[in-house]
Amino acid sequence: MTDDLDDLRKAMKAATPAPDAGAKAGNIALAQKNFANLQGSGEVTRPKSNRIWTGVKAMFSTMTTRGGLVASTALIAIGFVALNPQLLEFGAQPEAVTLPASVGSEPLEMAAEDRHTGAIVLEETAPATLAAPQAASKRLQQTAESYDWPETRIYPQPAPRPSIVLPDGDAVAPAPVIESDTEAFPDAAANPLKITAEEPVSTFSIDVDTASYAVVRNSLMNGALPPRAAVRVEEMVNYFPYAYPAPDGNAPFQPTVTVAETPWNPGTQLVHIGLQGAEITERPPLNLVFLIDTSGSMQAANKLPLLKQSFRLMLSQLRPKDEVSIVTYAGSAGQVLEPTAASERSVILEALDRLEAGGGTDGQAGLQQAYEVAEGMSAEGEVSRVILATDGDFNVGLSDPAALTDFIAEKRESGTYLSVLGFGRGNLDDATMQALAQNGNGQAAYIDTLSEAQKVLVDQLTGALFPIADDVKVQVEFNPARIAEYRLIGYETRALRREDFNNDRVDAGEIGAGHTVTAIYEVTPVGSDAVMSDPLRYGDAVAGDPEAEIGFLKLRYKAPGADESALIEQPLPEASSLGGEAQFAVAIAGFGQLLKGESALLEWGYGDAIALANGAKGDDPFGYRAEAVSLMRLAQSLSE
Repeated sequence: MTDDLDDLRKAMKAATPAPDAGAKAGNIALAQKNFANLQGSGEVTRPKSNRIWTGVKAMFSTMTTRGGLVASTALIAIGFVALNPQLLEFGAQPEAVTLPASVGSEPLEMAAEDRHTGAIVLEETAPATLAAPQAASKRLQQTAESYDWPETRIYPQPAPRPSIVLPDGDAVAPAPVIESDTEAFPDAAANPLKITAEEPVSTFSIDVDTASYAVVRNSLMNGALPPRAAVRVEEMVNYFPYAYPAPDGNAPFQPTVTVAETPWNPGTQLVHIGLQGAEITERPPLNLVFLIDTSGSMQAANKLPLLKQSFRLMLSQLRPKDEVSIVTYAGSAGQVLEPTAASERSVILEALDRLEAGGGTDGQAGLQQAYEVAEGMSAEGEVSRVILATDGDFNVGLSDPAALTDFIAEKRESGTYLSVLGFGRGNLDDATMQALAQNGNGQAAYIDTLSEAQKVLVDQLTGALFPIADDVKVQVEFNPARIAEYRLIGYETRALRREDFNNDRVDAGEIGAGHTVTAIYEVTPVGSDAVMSDPLRYGDAVAGDPEAEIGFLKLRYKAPGADESALIEQPLPEASSLGGEAQFAVAIAGFGQLLKGESALLEWGYGDAIALANGAKGDDPFGYRAEAVSLMRLAQSLSE
């Protein structure tokens, strides 16, 4: 099976001419001749002028600071080298270019760049006098060993930032620099293998967050494998839109279930559950409160500046009846824009442009004021949502995720939804962001490029902001006569107790208009060689009809604003084969498990994930799936 990269290799190989030894020798000879001709002045003597030395004398007579003398002397020395290329021998690679000089009896500290390490070397010179150009040129040719230097001080320079190609292929931008590592991610162990006879029921809340995939991509594009705690398989799988069958009738979403062989573990099967949310034709008015972190940690280019650009994209999607307000928080909170009609775009943009970073991070005060503003904007039949944009660094007020969870859980009763957008790396508090989004009837996304802002805030705006089903829970009961063992892939931070399924007071995830949600179980049929657990010595063998269904699926949800839930249920089908959409989801699930280092994949590796994903890219109109294959290749290289 081939992919785009293989096709590119073939095209380049076919288009590349064979090497011509004669042409190569001629080009080298011509280059040497040109180089020799450039040495010296040639036959025509250039007119000389002493105006430069007049200017130099005037400069030194007016400059009195040590720093000014250092800078000016360095510039003159660099000019000598540029005007006299013969000062550097062809092919020579000196350890450092040394620029000794002094004015009067004061020695100067001169800066030179170590050509091997890229470091700046500050060297204190012996007293000297500024000579004529010829003398200065001769002195520049001397090596560092000719002088009796004091101890050299070396100050390393930052490594050059890598470049990344944006998904549209039209621009190249520097990758964000990963800052000091104070990041925090939810501490959740992978779901264990369950024995069906002992625990036949699995219950969890759906998750439409996508932050983990974007964080993984950011790490890989910066040349490093992501922290394992940052990898949440369900968020990687649900990053992609899927073309599952649309719901019939008045149901807000339609479940589609497929059972097929597991590609990475012979003897087991995968139960793929896909939910397709209904589209909406007419959306209600939207009230948005932008809650923007303007603390000092948001100064970096990939934080507040990118945030402003991202919200600019979003404003173009709003309608005249929508309203926007802006609340900021740093050392304290403040409302910088009263509720304003989205049609007054210039007023909103002006308020955004005025924002600057500085101060502490009083997230509690910001959340309190944002909810108050949202409640004041809300009217019957409208949707109100707070969009928190932050790097997650809450260090004033409520900063503990558990305390924030309680606060948000209380506020969600007002009917206001909360979405969380993460920006920047280094001190990204992903654990706090997850706690806020999961308990605020919203979702979490991570934005590291304008392309990601386009995806989250433009292409998928309707699904991100307009819910069609609240508190969506999934419960699967496996038949122990057919299934010996099972494990849920991902959703570790979304687990619910069995009794929570029927308890309408227990919060769960939301589905937006047109959203898709995917969940995958790996199951081991009874009698398979892949069964990991031994039968109990004193336990009764499970009796049952081997022709019976393998399990039963239940779904609970509430209509937005409702207090009581509705139920959808259906049996699990028999094993068949994976369609293209399910196949790609499985490839991403395998990719995520490889990044987490899970042993369940046995001999299956990145090459297998790449082949599986390539076979299911489909139309891929936005290029998301092609990008995923590229990330798999990066991870494969970094892991070797």
